[in-house]
Amino acid sequence: MCLGVPLRIVEVKEGNIAIADMGGSTLEISTIFTPEVKVGDYVLVHAGFSISILSNEEAEEIISALGELER
Repeated sequence: MCLGVPLRIVEVKEGNIAIADMGGSTLEISTIFTPEVKVGDYVLVHAGFSISILSNEEAEEIISALGELER
């Protein structure tokens, strides 16, 4: 089973690369599958690739569900 994690984009770089916030840490990800991504967008990330852009509501719902799994 694969798990995608919602992260917020904090910087968009050249070459289909972006920096995403991961709970206070940053992670460089590929945006090859989501080239239209903008700063502030939430994206679903799997294996270092942004695989879809999420609405804020979708991201918050997933983050909440993942938080419940940690309990």
